[in-house]
Amino acid sequence: MSIKVKAQERNISFDKNVEEYAYVLTTDLYSRLTEEKVIQEAASHSGISAGMLRASCAAVSDVLMSWISEGHSVSIPCLGTMRLGLSSKSVTNVKDVATDLITSRKVIFTPSVEIKNALANTSFSISCYDRTGKLVKRVDADTDSIPSDPDPETPNEGGGGNSNPGGDFVG
Repeated sequence: MSIKVKAQERNISFDKNVEEYAYVLTTDLYSRLTEEKVIQEAASHSGISAGMLRASCAAVSDVLMSWISEGHSVSIPCLGTMRLGLSSKSVTNVKDVATDLITSRKVIFTPSVEIKNALANTSFSISCYDRTGKLVKRVDADTDSIPSDPDPETPNEGGGGNSNPGGDFVG
C-alpha cells in the first residue's frame, strides 16, 4: 500500500508583482468511500450483519455526539480520541470577553497508536508536475526514509487558541 502525493509547482508569493515558484506537496485523495461501503466491507470482514453494524454505528454516534457536546474527550474504540475545540481572538481586558471572540468551532481527532503505526509503515509515491501540469518526476519513498512525528504530549484540553498539538486531525 502506498499513499499518493502530488507535488505541483505553484506561485507561492503573496506579492502580486512577484512570482516565486515552488513545488507544494499535497496528498492525492482517491475518492470518498460512502458509509454504506464501509458498513458492507466491515460486515464481510466480521460476519456481523450489515443491519447490526448500522445500528451499532448509529448508537456509538449518538453517544459520541452527546458526550462531546458536554465537553468530554471521548475514546472511539480502535480509532482514537475525539473532542471539541475552538479558535478565538484574545483580549487584554476581562470586560471584553464575550462569545463573539470565538472565530470557529472544531472537532479534534487524535488517532490511536495503531493508526499512527499504520501510517508510519506506509510508503509514499510522489508525482511532480510543473506549472503547466506536465509530469516532470516521480519519487517513491519507503517507510524508513520518512520521519514520523514524535509521540505527542498530552494535548491542551482547554480547547482555546489556534494550536494543534500532537499532529491531531482538526476538521
